[in-house]
Amino acid sequence: MARKTAQPTELETVAARPKGLPAGTVSWLEIDLDALAANVRAFRSRLAPGARLMAVVKSNAYGHGAELVVPAVLDAGAEWLGVGNLAEALDARRIAGDGVPVLILQHVPAQDLPDAVAADLAVTVYDGAALERLRRAARRTGKPARVHLKLETGTHRQGLPLEDVLALAREVASAPELRLEGLSTHFADIEDTTDHRFAMEQLARFRDAVGRLEAEGIRPRYRHAACSAAAVLFPETHFDMVRVGIGLYGQWPSRETFVSARERGLSGFRLVPVLAWKAVIAQVKTVPPGGYVGYGRTWRATRATRIAVLPVGYYEGYTRSLSNRAYVLVAGRRAPVVGRICMNMMMADVTDIAEAAAGMPAVLIGRSGEEEIRAGDLAEWSGTIAYEVLSRLNPALPRIPVRGTVTPG
Repeated sequence: MARKTAQPTELETVAARPKGLPAGTVSWLEIDLDALAANVRAFRSRLAPGARLMAVVKSNAYGHGAELVVPAVLDAGAEWLGVGNLAEALDARRIAGDGVPVLILQHVPAQDLPDAVAADLAVTVYDGAALERLRRAARRTGKPARVHLKLETGTHRQGLPLEDVLALAREVASAPELRLEGLSTHFADIEDTTDHRFAMEQLARFRDAVGRLEAEGIRPRYRHAACSAAAVLFPETHFDMVRVGIGLYGQWPSRETFVSARERGLSGFRLVPVLAWKAVIAQVKTVPPGGYVGYGRTWRATRATRIAVLPVGYYEGYTRSLSNRAYVLVAGRRAPVVGRICMNMMMADVTDIAEAAAGMPAVLIGRSGEEEIRAGDLAEWSGTIAYEVLSRLNPALPRIPVRGTVTPG
């Protein structure tokens, strides 16, 4: 008797995911290296003469994956890397190799300062007690300790008031083991407003500190204050270097920054989103009229409803606050998220998307056809900011490079 030919299953007939992903992958991130390079070029085009570009790659490159991002931003023209802590700095040094300047922007425990000196990492200092440990480490390794002093100008977070910074600067300048490489500050309110008077007050305080140091013959090589918003809007904040984080990844720091840029005639300044987030549809089922979906019965069908189940939840970084508020894209159309987001699952209404089937990819962030969902959309729907949406994406999600989506310019 002739064998019956097995019919391909639905999962086998639909191309669910790109090649090269680990076995078992049901959700992944696509990192557009061309978009990343375009954003680096966009910021470089705004730099004041002589200013350097620091690519801030802390928090796993804002969730995009340091392994992919660090080489890409350096190839595109970034001269410095900014990281959050020593572990990230050592990782950046491993990826980038020796010779690429790396600044640790945040706290380094005192006992770990020798490791920073040994790896030729620049350290942000706002504590005089750290200087003696840095001196000892420098003597032991034969390498100068690279110091960036942090001036408090109004954020009242990390940093020291002017007189303390001046005292530390004198101490660093007089110690042969220490190199006063940088002076920095950070703006408190330059991106969440179109009224930049407070930022300009901070800038004036920073300039005053620079002038006071120069009057004593002390001039750090790198004076840096500008973040993404300042880099776009205010060339006078650039000094010797700008620190660009969220903008590198194709996100405007805020709606107010976008509006301010347009008010200043910067309509040609373009940022291209770098990250797309996709997941395989695990199941499509029909819920009868009156049926509930998800925990707590927060959503009820008013008609026979086709529900797509996606194997993604708040563990992967899709926050629970998006329950019954967000959309995903399926076959180029929007599908509302229904029911509560679970730890590893979520549901979407695909009743009006006839093509929706198990095995198809759904887009959580990114473009499908003419439709697009941005990280900023998820942020607005969940009451947060794009920074949080991106940086909280689970590091275990595979990140794959893609190219060819941006015309070089």
